[in-house]
Amino acid sequence: MQFDTFRTEAGLNRFVMTPSKWVEHTAAIGNVSKAGRYGGTYAHSDIAMEFASWISAEFKLYLMKDYRRLKFDENSRLSLSWNLNREISKLNYRVHTDAIQQNLLPPDLTREQQSFVYADEADMLNVALFGMTAAQWRAQNQGRKGNIRDYASLQQLLVLSNMESYNALLIEQKHPQAERLQMLRQMAIRQLQVLSSLDVTNLPSIPPSIGND
Repeated sequence: MQFDTFRTEAGLNRFVMTPSKWVEHTAAIGNVSKAGRYGGTYAHSDIAMEFASWISAEFKLYLMKDYRRLKFDENSRLSLSWNLNREISKLNYRVHTDAIQQNLLPPDLTREQQSFVYADEADMLNVALFGMTAAQWRAQNQGRKGNIRDYASLQQLLVLSNMESYNALLIEQKHPQAERLQMLRQMAIRQLQVLSSLDVTNLPSIPPSIGND
């Protein structure tokens, strides 16, 4: 209520405002005013920066530019981490494709038929991690550039990299695809829980037609 009095009297010749008067009459927090040899007026950093911005356009501009710089640096670090995980995933994909070539490709297949086998195994990883195939993602995200993995989180990319290595091992051990899909799905759930405390009840389910193939 005292602020109404200040607002009414502001501009009058008799009106005087000091930090100590403000604190005393409004019970303000974040401000401290002390007299004496080591006295002075102190304020919380948020209040001090707001006050400095009000009296100095140059200081306000400095804050705005510095904020943009910090956000740019933050985004750059996140982008670097994401790209690193994406590259690791691509490197592990070579291990994955080698296992497919040595164990799942009969020698009499054409190059086109071989590409279907590679794509089928890649889509199995997509289903285990994202709950959908690449084609299903494109149908739901028309107009977006790239593929489903380009929009994965850091945690998902790390898990995907681990899944590629694990699937290569399962292929070499002659596990059928339907069995590998279930094993990879459980692996994805466990690792995502550890990495990001993800609520697995919100993960998309495996389509029955794929899980029974």
